[in-house]
Amino acid sequence: MVSASTWRSDLKAADRYDNIERLKTSIEARGLSALGTSQKAAFAAETEAYNSSESRDEYDSACKAIVEGVPRIPETGYPTPTGPGISIGRYQDCHHLASGLVSEVYRSSAVALKVITETRNVEPHNSIREVKILNQISHTSIIELVETFQDSEGRLVLVFPFMPLTLAKVINNGSLPEDLVHSCFHDLFSALAYLHQNGIIHRDVKPSNLLLASPNGPTLLADFGTTWHPTLSLINEPADHKVLEVGTTCYRAPETLFGNRSYGTSLDMWAAGTMLAECLRRPPKPLFESRDTSEDGNQLGLILSIFKTIGTPTQATWPEAMDFSTPPFEWYQEFPGHSWEELLPSACESGKDLVRGLICYESSKRLTFNQARHHIKL
Repeated sequence: MVSASTWRSDLKAADRYDNIERLKTSIEARGLSALGTSQKAAFAAETEAYNSSESRDEYDSACKAIVEGVPRIPETGYPTPTGPGISIGRYQDCHHLASGLVSEVYRSSAVALKVITETRNVEPHNSIREVKILNQISHTSIIELVETFQDSEGRLVLVFPFMPLTLAKVINNGSLPEDLVHSCFHDLFSALAYLHQNGIIHRDVKPSNLLLASPNGPTLLADFGTTWHPTLSLINEPADHKVLEVGTTCYRAPETLFGNRSYGTSLDMWAAGTMLAECLRRPPKPLFESRDTSEDGNQLGLILSIFKTIGTPTQATWPEAMDFSTPPFEWYQEFPGHSWEELLPSACESGKDLVRGLICYESSKRLTFNQARHHIKL
């Protein structure tokens, strides 16, 4: 057996070149050249396999997996910290991970600290309500709130178990293995079943809010900063007058784009469907296009993308929209949309059926959490 110290020196340049050529062909066939030129992408993939493998067998297996379209899921989505971190409360060596509209997230060993940087509540963001909701709920597929405290600057800090990956980071790595998609969405639908049975609407279901404890799961739903609760939210948001600016970019449900303030839990099911469609595409790609929420025209762009992708709705396909403050039925142009066979050519029939049942204009006709959970046979 060739030792780890000699296998690289015994590997011929011609063998590495052959692997790069095979990788180049695979990348072009799978439409991944958008990552750069196919030659550069192939070279980078081979180099990563060469540097990270401990033996010739592992190197060959890594290259073969990429050629066959089986992605190598990273162990963590975050770079190794360099240099000393900062102190937050009693937590030492805290390193910055991400920033949001009202918070910053840090890691300290086995925990993640969400530091609320905006002292005023910017509805629907409400950190006090978030803490109350997290203290009331408990589910194996929902992130656990470990504790809260105020730091030296008087800022509220929420402490959670650290999770090394998000579904967003896995998606960025390339096509997802079928068993991982199945596992992630089984856990997501279980979490939504628990929330919806208690009348709670998450309102920001998206890949970056699905945390993975390992490359194989389990998956936990996180970030309850904009969640609607049937009792805790009523003072600021009555059930029939909810905030419309919820959800993120391409995962926003159409009812919020046309002024329906009485939306319900099916809002989350639309978002789950768009996310599932993204994961079933090869390579993964958002189903709808949308600019960042802060950019002008982001809502109009998303509406246009939805209509062009799945077809402009009619009074027959979206009867509830006739009562919206801004009905969508007088558009200057009608789009026929595409079939799910066109949009998800690589997905199995059960996967297409599940997406079709979730991405439906009429909210009452979308699959419920239990229907989706028992339907998931990707």
